[in-house]
Amino acid sequence: MGAQLDRILKDASSLSASDRAQLAHCLISSLDQVNDEDVNHAWLEVVEQRIDALESGQAETLSWEEVKKGLKRPAC
Repeated sequence: MGAQLDRILKDASSLSASDRAQLAHCLISSLDQVNDEDVNHAWLEVVEQRIDALESGQAETLSWEEVKKGLKRPAC
């Protein structure tokens, strides 16, 4: 790691948890600037397939209550 990155990490570690979360969000979002048409096209196809499956009744849906019941709590 370079000296500049070390300094940034040291400064960031003194931020509150919510400020570090906001910083992390901003940094991760900055990586998403690349627009890959192949990826966008692939996602569009997936979305269209899922809509078709929902409209045709082929997709199984769950209520929010069912989803919450299926969530596992992490062991602490």
